[in-house]
Amino acid sequence: MKTNWTIPIALLLSSSLYAADPLPSWNNSAPKQAITTFVEKVTTEGSPDFVPLPERIAVFDNDGTLWAEQPMYFQAFFIFDRIKTLAPAHPEWAEKEPFASVLKGDLKSALAGGEKALVEMAMATHAGMTNEEFDKIIRDWISTARHPDTGRLYTEMIYQPMIEVLTYLRANGFKTFIVSGGGIEFMRPWAERVYGIPPEQIVGSSIKTKYEVRDGKPAIIRLPDLNFIDDKEGKPIGIHQHIGRRPRMAFGNSDGDFQMLEWTTSGSGPRFAMIIHHTDAVREFAYDRQSHIGKLAKGLDQAPNLGWNIASIKDDWKTIFPTDN
Repeated sequence: MKTNWTIPIALLLSSSLYAADPLPSWNNSAPKQAITTFVEKVTTEGSPDFVPLPERIAVFDNDGTLWAEQPMYFQAFFIFDRIKTLAPAHPEWAEKEPFASVLKGDLKSALAGGEKALVEMAMATHAGMTNEEFDKIIRDWISTARHPDTGRLYTEMIYQPMIEVLTYLRANGFKTFIVSGGGIEFMRPWAERVYGIPPEQIVGSSIKTKYEVRDGKPAIIRLPDLNFIDDKEGKPIGIHQHIGRRPRMAFGNSDGDFQMLEWTTSGSGPRFAMIIHHTDAVREFAYDRQSHIGKLAKGLDQAPNLGWNIASIKDDWKTIFPTDN
């Protein structure tokens, strides 16, 4: 099915075409059965595991869980494109790292400074404007930017099986949230169209802002200072601050999601956690323990003992991207 990107994908997937099998892109293996079995037991009235509607909260990491994340986070590609766009107004960047490496096309060197370098680049490209201005920049970029290896729009590299999970859960009374290390304002402009998840159901990293009246008009101004990092231990904090309920279901793909899955499954009553394991080097990417992006080691080691499910992309997904069909 070729996807019509002018309407929410979740709406397309709610058609009668998928009524008989809510997860048609999943093989009939243990992970698919685990999802449907859990949903059936917590939504069946009279069941000892029944969960009331207000408590049906499901959280999803974004990078590597809902869309691809290799060879680097897609927001990093946005940052690099913004540096190139803004470079004429910043001649000093030609000699200043990590900006100089970006302008030379040497992205490996640009990222050699780790999180500090990435934060510096993010502050230089994400601040100094109103939220409305940043929103438009994101919308314009996401509508045309393409992945350097596949040539696809980044919004075409979402995972069809996970879109089906989102739709299936919402059809069963779950409220679905993104809880991502990515920027909250980076995801908000397009996530509702692509995932059916509205802006108020997105938890992410953020920079500080201030209220200001500019030219007689109130505005939220973006400042070059970090406010919150929604990763690792930050994810349960973000869930607590933004959602206010412990989730019943959590989906992630890396050790950056470990604490979110741990927080979810440590609550009382029925709980569910699933790790998406990137095992398909032919159709997508294969990586885990040694990867600099989406490293997965602790989760692989501890998931069996914690009762978490592991879904192998190679073994458990019939298809990966919507445009594969």
